[in-house]
Amino acid sequence: MELVSPSCEYEDIFLAFLDDIKRFDAPNAEFYEPACSSFSKYVQSLIDESRGVNLPEGYVPCNHYWFLNQKGKMVGVLRIRHHIETPFLSHEGGHIGYDIAPSFREQGYGTQMLKHGLVKAKQLGLEKVLITADEDNIASRKVIEANSGVLEQIVMGRFFPCLVAKYWVTCQ
Repeated sequence: MELVSPSCEYEDIFLAFLDDIKRFDAPNAEFYEPACSSFSKYVQSLIDESRGVNLPEGYVPCNHYWFLNQKGKMVGVLRIRHHIETPFLSHEGGHIGYDIAPSFREQGYGTQMLKHGLVKAKQLGLEKVLITADEDNIASRKVIEANSGVLEQIVMGRFFPCLVAKYWVTCQ
């Protein structure tokens, strides 16, 4: 299993990942929709985001990674924000966000992906990261806790009105 940086060479497996999201977790598909109109532009936008280029207002530099299993299938996507110096990120977004394709959930991939992601975060110079999950998203909370996440508090989201569990994790 490995985290790879976005590249046009992964177009087919990324689109299979997106199809899985569209079919079984439609609300989260919107985030990835730009890949459907022009995959190369989508990949370039992710590369630009990692460099802090052409960022939309309120965004910070963010590295995107795609998690491939032993069979070369994309099972998840991980985002590492370089800092959380915005109201949204410091309160409920955090440094790291991730999605596992519905067909690959409950197989341990989230825990492994986050473990690899913490190494990448350390390489980016982060010592400790904030990772959040909806309070009722038990699966995501277990992923964070399996990676030594320490619950700081549960807060009401300011931007999305739901309870958010905030964890701090030391990068490995």
